[in-house]
Amino acid sequence: MNTSTDIQRFTLDSFEAARFANLCGQYDEHLRLIEQRLNITIRNRGEQFELLGHREQTRAAEQLIRRLYRETKNADLTPDTVHLFLQESSMQELTSPSSAPTHAVALRTRKGAIRPRGENQQNYVKSILKHDINFGIGPAGTGKTYLAVACAVDALERELVQRILLVRPAVEAGEKLGFLPGDLSQKIDPYLRPLYDALYEMLGVEHVTRLIEKQVIEVAPLAYMRGRTLSNSFIILDESQNTTVEQMKMFLTRIGFGSTAVITGDITQVDLPRGTASGLIDVINILQDVPGIGFTFFKSADVVRHPLVQRIVDAYESHSSTKSNDPAREPRP
Repeated sequence: MNTSTDIQRFTLDSFEAARFANLCGQYDEHLRLIEQRLNITIRNRGEQFELLGHREQTRAAEQLIRRLYRETKNADLTPDTVHLFLQESSMQELTSPSSAPTHAVALRTRKGAIRPRGENQQNYVKSILKHDINFGIGPAGTGKTYLAVACAVDALERELVQRILLVRPAVEAGEKLGFLPGDLSQKIDPYLRPLYDALYEMLGVEHVTRLIEKQVIEVAPLAYMRGRTLSNSFIILDESQNTTVEQMKMFLTRIGFGSTAVITGDITQVDLPRGTASGLIDVINILQDVPGIGFTFFKSADVVRHPLVQRIVDAYESHSSTKSNDPAREPRP
């Protein structure tokens, strides 16, 4: 195995001091993050860079730095942004000379455009735009719920739908809604906070409040969908791993003409009582090959939160796999 150090030199095009400062970050923290993640050394004198490390990593770093510099033309970079760019591309994508995304999808909201990051997020949004029923399945932090809300807002702004419905099963770690104070909306609101946060970010608090008052945006627990036909609507069922088989079938058969449904969930975080089958796991086996229904499966590599979250997801998946392969294994005292 060749372990020799490669030296990669390049110069940024269209150099501007303000954009360059944005690229490097405070005290060069963005460059240090790239060094740490790709295990290389970055040296620079102005727009002239010298990268030291294994050939694959230095080529990846060059493509990443060039992409980040292009990004500075329209946005202020943060360490989170750099992390997202590192996460969104595999090493092969980064080292490809044509690493700029092709046919990228952008969603329009009042607060600006939202662009999915990475191939899986791009395919997820394209699937939502193409199919009437879509499933986004994977661990927390992969953007599946946020992008579903962005697609709903985009459809509402374009007048493709008349309303947005936010639905969630009223099951959470064994708690019941009856123990919570307030009316139905106040009881269910805490469980839908991630959806509200996304709506506030995309439309603004005041506009969201007005839309809720006009019932253009409706929030309800899954049980209240029974008996309804949901036409010309964009429906998001979040935390669908906590639906029963009967509830999932009931929800899917509510969808009427002109509607789009996005069902999101994480099959590793089921809060249903022991012995109760998850409707999401069941529906994967039943509907995955049905034409007109889109499935997108996210992995730990798609997590866009703190890098430790990805490692935590991997550790739990590894532990679950070990337990399933060794049913007689007892927990350590």
